[in-house]
Amino acid sequence: MEGMKVNRSKEQKKSLLNRLKRLEGQIRGLEKMIEEDAYCNDILQQSMSAASAMDGFNQELLGYHVKGCVTEGIKNGNEEIVDELLKTVRKLMK
Repeated sequence: MEGMKVNRSKEQKKSLLNRLKRLEGQIRGLEKMIEEDAYCNDILQQSMSAASAMDGFNQELLGYHVKGCVTEGIKNGNEEIVDELLKTVRKLMK
């Protein structure tokens, strides 16, 4: 199922892109902190914040995936999509 495309609503795209832009800003902040020899604990705090932002992005995208792609796949008789979802959730939980 890799390489498939999905038509996302404008609202979904906007929300996901906003999350990624915030994350991008946090990563740039980390780079700057390293360049400026910031205190390790301060960098770790910023890194944990970025990791949390990535988790939020993944949770939102997973919700869209379940409500859209997975639901439609099941309706159309594609039971493989459930196995794909379980595999993805297992990876997210590591």
